[in-house]
Amino acid sequence: MYILAPSLLAADFKKLGQEVETVAREGAEYIHIDVMDGMFVPSISFGMPVIKSIRSCTDKVFDVHMMVEEPGRYAEDMKAAGADLLCVHQEACRHLDRTINQIKGLGMKAGVALNPATPIETLDCVLDQVDMILIMSVNPGFGGQKFISYTLDKVRRLRAKLDERGLHTDIQVDGGVGLGNVRQVLEAGANIIVAGSAVFGGDAAANVRAFIKTFEEFQK
Repeated sequence: MYILAPSLLAADFKKLGQEVETVAREGAEYIHIDVMDGMFVPSISFGMPVIKSIRSCTDKVFDVHMMVEEPGRYAEDMKAAGADLLCVHQEACRHLDRTINQIKGLGMKAGVALNPATPIETLDCVLDQVDMILIMSVNPGFGGQKFISYTLDKVRRLRAKLDERGLHTDIQVDGGVGLGNVRQVLEAGANIIVAGSAVFGGDAAANVRAFIKTFEEFQK
């Protein structure tokens, strides 16, 4: 199953609840929420109060991407705010195994993200523990960046590694993905696509429909 996860970082914050409702209505199954602390990445975004305030707008999966140092500190609060899936960075966790188990113990799905230059081999010991792996195709911290082409090979190698182990783990790709290159990303082996400006940079409803149509055509 191919899933679109519109990134709220690119949404119009004046009408955030409406933006969430629009993309959910048009077929987005995940809502991608970037939490940034100004330390792990240069930017600061939003946290638990904003997530909690928009939770009532939809029952779609809240896919919370923790771009923060030692994200396990916030796992309980994120669960309380409404997160369904908590994705942490391998580079930000001193004890990744412990953090994964903490997330799953709270009843959330656990994802692990890798920055563009981080090898997929760093996850070899936890591949069977995670529900999703996020391959960053830009350096995290800002929206609207250009897709880094070598990350496609990471997706291919990761999908092959998962297949070899008989694992059906989701692969998410985030950064610089639009209608012009999404098919390449799907062909590489990803099944969850994060899109920010490619969704919210114009008519969000029409853009979501265009992504969903592309997914349907790719599956044929």
